[in-house]
Amino acid sequence: MTGLWLIPLCFAMGSLPFGAWIVRWRTGEDLTTLGSGNIGATNVLRTTGKAAGILTLLLDIGKGMLAVFLADYFTEGNALLMSVAALAVMFGHGFSPFMKFKGGKAVASFAGAFAYLTPLPFWCIAVLFVLVVSYSRFISLGSICGAVLFPFAVWLILHPSWPVLAAAFIAGAFVTWRHSENIERLRAGKENRFEWRRK
Repeated sequence: MTGLWLIPLCFAMGSLPFGAWIVRWRTGEDLTTLGSGNIGATNVLRTTGKAAGILTLLLDIGKGMLAVFLADYFTEGNALLMSVAALAVMFGHGFSPFMKFKGGKAVASFAGAFAYLTPLPFWCIAVLFVLVVSYSRFISLGSICGAVLFPFAVWLILHPSWPVLAAAFIAGAFVTWRHSENIERLRAGKENRFEWRRK
């Protein structure tokens, strides 16, 4: 199938651990030893500051969006390869070779990929995310709620082809699974609340 070369490329793009690199550049420290140990924007924000956290968020969103854009461009909108590209960039972030096949929870790369692939359902879920986080001050809870409900939003709003719907369900399940420890902490009342402040 034309465009199969995009899959390893998208995985490689996803595997770029921008958060870890930014923290190493800014402070010389290993992000996996700081805060929650996660390489995502939330941990960068908490441990290194707003500028580093925002930059990490934008770069992680960007690599998700770029992956699906490239699949769209080089395959002339092939839904199957665009959907696989979205998953590949997320899995690359979650299992980065640069991090000994460990990684982040892939929320930002998920956001970038599906903001391009399924924009209307994504933005509906993004509003839900903001509302949940604003009320609870748990970013993890907003991410989990969004991940669980996102595939249903895709189905109800778009009635898409099967590759897009399958990718939405797999992506939602992946993000939820990556938040397993957060779910346990939420149940135990030990999850960290979000605070918009510098280190």
